[in-house]
Amino acid sequence: MVQLAEPTPSATTPRVGRPGVFVTLAALTLTAATFIPLGYIVSVLFDTGLGEAADLVFRPRVGELLGNTGALVVCTVPVCVLLGVGLAWLVERTEVPGRSWWGPVLVAPLAVPAFVNSYGWVSAFPSMHGLSAAVVVCTLSYFPLVYLPVAATLRRLDPAIEESARALGSGPVEVFWRIVVPQLRLAILGGALLIGLHLLAEYGAFVMLRYDTFTTAIFEQYQSSFAGPAGSMLAGVLVLCCLALLGGEALLRGNARYARLGSGAPRAAKPIALGWWRIPLFGVLVAVVVAALGVPLWTIGRWLWLGGSAVWDMTTIGTALGQTIGLAAAAALVATLCAFPVAWIAVRSAGRFARVVEGANYITSSLPGIVIALALVTVTIRWTPPLYQTATLVVLAYVLMFLPRALVSVRAGLAQVPVGLEEVSRSLGESAAATFFRVTLRMTAPAAASAAALVFVAVSTELTATLLLAPNGTRTLAMQFWGLSGELDYAAAAPYALIMIVAAVPVTYVLFTQSRKAARV
Repeated sequence: MVQLAEPTPSATTPRVGRPGVFVTLAALTLTAATFIPLGYIVSVLFDTGLGEAADLVFRPRVGELLGNTGALVVCTVPVCVLLGVGLAWLVERTEVPGRSWWGPVLVAPLAVPAFVNSYGWVSAFPSMHGLSAAVVVCTLSYFPLVYLPVAATLRRLDPAIEESARALGSGPVEVFWRIVVPQLRLAILGGALLIGLHLLAEYGAFVMLRYDTFTTAIFEQYQSSFAGPAGSMLAGVLVLCCLALLGGEALLRGNARYARLGSGAPRAAKPIALGWWRIPLFGVLVAVVVAALGVPLWTIGRWLWLGGSAVWDMTTIGTALGQTIGLAAAAALVATLCAFPVAWIAVRSAGRFARVVEGANYITSSLPGIVIALALVTVTIRWTPPLYQTATLVVLAYVLMFLPRALVSVRAGLAQVPVGLEEVSRSLGESAAATFFRVTLRMTAPAAASAAALVFVAVSTELTATLLLAPNGTRTLAMQFWGLSGELDYAAAAPYALIMIVAAVPVTYVLFTQSRKAARV
């Protein structure tokens, strides 16, 4: 295969590696927008006064919520890690029956929103409530966030290292803990961080399970006293919890490097024989899938059967589906477009500015949707009233929440575009805009499509920010489901739950296939 060397740009060739004025201004505008939630919390703190703010924060109710939220995170995250790592090792490294198709099945629970999972379990077991119920439901909803990166990492590990350890007398358990687990550290910490942030942001699941957290309490405060200081101070404590999780993950991750020199062994690891453990471990896999997928799907099917054709109000369903698609498509398009200037600076630049521009988006997206929604409500009421209760404000909230999902894909696609091709285009007289559309955009189109799909599905199942910001008359699939299930009309809510799951399945499969491709890099 002949590889063409990239041309050396002459003195008259425009430099395309550096971000232009438009890209820089766009990135600065986005960065400023990402600081709205944090600025809102700080402004409320000063408006309330330090004394009153301290009284609102240091009270028994806040301590109770902090205990509930902390207990949820402390109990759920380790269980998800153990389950995700164990299942990934079982599928990727053993001869468990059906190992070739367990992968996509174990990722499929990501297609079931946590509040739909709670709906399934509460419908099947009405007595479920409290911390134990929340841990069960959240574990079944979020363990794939650990399974996916760990499974991808296991596929990339050089099996020769483990084989050498066994040849030196180490048993399978010792090899796993001393050789394999340390190399899974980044994948485990990344998945654990995502789960922790999801737990802080979740609302609908905990309301159904009657378990109070900061998010449920903030929503109650918002409903009782519009944008009151009590709810804002709770939001401030929740922001501190998010920042604590981010800081803890960074501290545990440290500066260790896990890359190896050379390509390693160009082969997959030899599956470990399970012996008489084959059947029990196969039963574990079946039990997890039944609990994570079988219960909610069986519940939805049962309510659809009981409700009959009456629950399929096609006019209402069609309206909700149309509004959901409209908002999700708009948010996906805007988020993907906004990801380009940030990704351009992150890929083509270096230094503190690039780190701030990229990092600000990740920090803001880690905040719960209810905090972002409260910030946007306050800002629009005070300074831009015409934007209040408009679809534009809803789309802006979605972009702030889900921009990193688009940024990850666009950044990866842009990094694979040879700068030399763009320089050749510019040297032939093409403008920067023409070069972008004819060269850069064409080569990043698959990554951009993947980014848009990820944002689309995230928006189609978003609940808390939509409940607070949606204009009058807006009833998305998630809102319709939430309203009907809140009225205990589970049969009427079932079609909306089913449509949300069906819409999420294709993107969930994309996540699985992308993790497979990443493992082969």
